[in-house]
Amino acid sequence: MKRLSILGSTGSIGRNTLEVISRHRDRFSVKALAVRNNVQMLEEQIREFNPEVVAVYDASAAESLKKMNPPVEILEGEQGLIDAATLDGTDMVVSAIVGSPGLVPTYEAIKSGKDIALATKEALVMAGHLVMPEASRRGVRILPVDSEHSAVFQCLDGRDMEEVEKIVLTASGGPFRTKSVQALRKVTPAEALNHPNWDMGRKITIDSATLMNKGLEVIEAYWLFNVPVEKIGVILHPQSIIHSMVRFIDGSVISQMSVPDMKGPISYALSYPERFRNVLPSLDLASIRELTFEEPDPERYPSLALTYKALRSGGTMPCVLNAANEVAVEAFLNEEIVFTEIFRVVSDTMAEHGVLRGETIQEVIRASDWAKKRAAEFVMDRNGK
Repeated sequence: MKRLSILGSTGSIGRNTLEVISRHRDRFSVKALAVRNNVQMLEEQIREFNPEVVAVYDASAAESLKKMNPPVEILEGEQGLIDAATLDGTDMVVSAIVGSPGLVPTYEAIKSGKDIALATKEALVMAGHLVMPEASRRGVRILPVDSEHSAVFQCLDGRDMEEVEKIVLTASGGPFRTKSVQALRKVTPAEALNHPNWDMGRKITIDSATLMNKGLEVIEAYWLFNVPVEKIGVILHPQSIIHSMVRFIDGSVISQMSVPDMKGPISYALSYPERFRNVLPSLDLASIRELTFEEPDPERYPSLALTYKALRSGGTMPCVLNAANEVAVEAFLNEEIVFTEIFRVVSDTMAEHGVLRGETIQEVIRASDWAKKRAAEFVMDRNGK
């Protein structure tokens, strides 16, 4: 019986994780659940999965949950998330809190020796240089939940990394792959949230439309697989059937394919090194008929180049990229800036940052806080306030 703490249980990844668990109740138990503020759904999850503790990041939402009087210990704030992540008796933490709030709980879970099923890519984007060495010191396994990194993990399957010529992350291209660059200024949040293939949370869906999500995955792959940045590429694959590929020095390519459904990579992370039966519908290539690929257009997707720039700059720059993007995406969703200004807010924030080494989590968080504040000022400038 594997005992789990799930950080971000009401988000897309968290809900899919609980669905996988519900099919294998003889294999998993839920020790802790943690959310940002969706206590209505959390209360339903408490009744169904009977965790020992729950944590609510938002204090007012935690008070609302207490009034529902659920039969469970209720923790709150960042310390509550940390306590849920480090709970005694937990074997694995599913890290699925969107954005920078997931960094510290994930890092503390690693320090406490918990294996990590990682969907919170920000933990590695912001502080991969701290997280991965700590995991190595503690003997902690970090199993990727992102479909692309799960695909690479499966393609590598213990192979000698010296034989790897390139890791190729696939991207659908989002809803605007064929829209003219000039028309992008006029797209609405509702249009940007209409992803053609995946059902994801709001922030990650916007990141998919800008291709920032794929850039963040490049940074994550850099840390997960310990390869030079030059060995990580991105290609558009609108069908989202091939989730990523690995090209080897002999010219051969191994890919991982499945229908686009996050229960696949979630299930593999939870069951590794085994595989569960009947997780996804079988892939019928004859009915799909066509798999196509194209290079990302740098004019349509300028955010992708920013991520490579941040990774090469190193230190706290990837953290600043991530933080500024969080602010810019939220501003776009609130209709404070237009779609194309997401890139500009991030770029301008990065341009003003003096890179630090980021030797501690606290220094990384300070850089993130600075970037959020400066990005918010750029948003106000563009909004005429």
